Amino acid sequence: MAIYPTAQFLASYDAGRGQRYYLFGTTASFDELVGYYKVQTKQGGDLVFKDPPTHMFTGGTLARFREETMVFPPSVTVKDWTGGGSPGYPNPKIGAQPQRFPTIIMIVPPPPGTPAPR
Repeated sequence: MAIYPTAQFLASYDAGRGQRYYLFGTTASFDELVGYYKVQTKQGGDLVFKDPPTHMFTGGTLARFREETMVFPPSVTVKDWTGGGSPGYPNPKIGAQPQRFPTIIMIVPPPPGTPAPR
């Protein structure tokens, strides 16, 4: 799965069943990231929340969700952390720049060994 070129890795978490999800922070705008992932995933995705704006990409060039082997559908989620007047997502690295990220990307790849989509 493509990661936006200037995104900074923030953390990864165990989602269960061999899946992890990965958080990246970026100073790019929500609209810029949605456009980037529309091209990368070859799909329009869905605006799942208006406030704060959250856009999710599943299916298409990503692996298909298999309930018996996955906790989360393979996906890319882009969230505007400045929605509602928030100053952004705090950078977990003390003293690092930027201090806050206006936009966060969450990537959930399929578990290892999942066949690639056709």
